[in-house]
Amino acid sequence: MSSWIFLMLACILAGFALLQAPLAGTFLAGISPITSVIGILAILVFSLYLIIKGVLFIFRKL
Repeated sequence: MSSWIFLMLACILAGFALLQAPLAGTFLAGISPITSVIGILAILVFSLYLIIKGVLFIFRKL
């Protein structure tokens, strides 16, 4: 398995971490909506990338 797959999985986990980060009550509370949007985008983009690469790999094998 390539190391880029682990990098993509780490990026997805980082997106989940941004969604779960408790920012209430800190000076970063104002940017909480921004971190949520960035987290959702990171999860979507890297998940779609892995899905597309997987589908292409399967069709290349046929």
